[in-house]
Amino acid sequence: MLSELAADRTRVADLDVEILALERSLSASRIQRAQVQERLDAYKYPVLTLPNEIIAEIFIHYLPNYPHCPPLAGLESPTLLTQICRKWRGIALSTPALWRAISLPDPDIPPAEQGALLEAWLGRCRVHPISLRFHVYSEPGELGTEILTAIGPHRTRLQYLVLNQISLPQLLTFEGPISVLRHLELLLEDQEHPLVIKLSFCDSPLLRTALLNANGVESTMMPWAQLTSLALHEFFPADCAPILQHTLNLVHCELALVEDPNHEHVPDVTLPSLRSLTLTHILKADSITGYLQTLTLPGLRSLRVPETFLGPNPIDTLKSFVSKSGCKLERLCVTGTRSGFDSFYPMAFPSTKISFAQWAMSSVDWIITEFGDARELEELSATASE
Repeated sequence: MLSELAADRTRVADLDVEILALERSLSASRIQRAQVQERLDAYKYPVLTLPNEIIAEIFIHYLPNYPHCPPLAGLESPTLLTQICRKWRGIALSTPALWRAISLPDPDIPPAEQGALLEAWLGRCRVHPISLRFHVYSEPGELGTEILTAIGPHRTRLQYLVLNQISLPQLLTFEGPISVLRHLELLLEDQEHPLVIKLSFCDSPLLRTALLNANGVESTMMPWAQLTSLALHEFFPADCAPILQHTLNLVHCELALVEDPNHEHVPDVTLPSLRSLTLTHILKADSITGYLQTLTLPGLRSLRVPETFLGPNPIDTLKSFVSKSGCKLERLCVTGTRSGFDSFYPMAFPSTKISFAQWAMSSVDWIITEFGDARELEELSATASE
């Protein structure tokens, strides 16, 4: 018994020594930690030393170039910038330019939340002009009505407006002058009962570029004479002429044509300022021959055309068109060429840069892709007018 007590006393003494050693080691570690933390506290991250205005400018460059729209959440969204730190959140929320381009609906966000997000973004961008893209490839339903109703009070700030597959009654949300509107894409869904009163965009003095389908044209009044870039989607050739006859200032034009089963007469059209023309077809039309010959384009520099549009003698058709127009083609792209026939084009047009594509894309997505960069179109128009 006495021996066990002696052993325990010895063990306690040994543990006291170990505890003392550990306490000294812990004390030393705490001193070292304090020294390291002091150095960290004294260090200033370069980005945090920048003025708020510079950080805000960096944030703007993080987003897709305006008027292209970032997603509502995730990468390339201004929402992500609010989740890094308190300072960045404050800067992001107080930078209106981050919130001025809005694309809806977002498939990754519950529909019930998107109306509130739209209201938040519209509030954060304050009085800045807006780029709004509303793409719906199915029935928009209540979500579409809610979104379009929310944007209505901010209509006068719309600068770039894309509406895809909305109904004609929903279009009335945008009734009234839109003085800062520069670019309009309007692809309306089919409707049994068209609007009795057309929506007018004639009070949009800055409007220069437009993409429209037949329902869009029938439901609106457009300032055709001031447009410099125009795309028409799914039109009969004869239906294009009355529009183009009023667009004498066009610089860039894209026509997605549908073969007319009635083969109506196509009136001649002269576009003196046109520099770039793209023709394609919708619904796999076998051919729309003869249409190019109805156009006189003295300023044309770039032409993209399906070979089926040129008839059985495409080289002769192109030569006749160029001669009639008196234009100097710099670029020619022929789509859907016959095998072994490509070599004849460079021989016939030695001073023109020739290219070929085996098939002509015929969906509206192609037109939007080619036509959608409003900045490039405005630059093209400005260059042509110099």
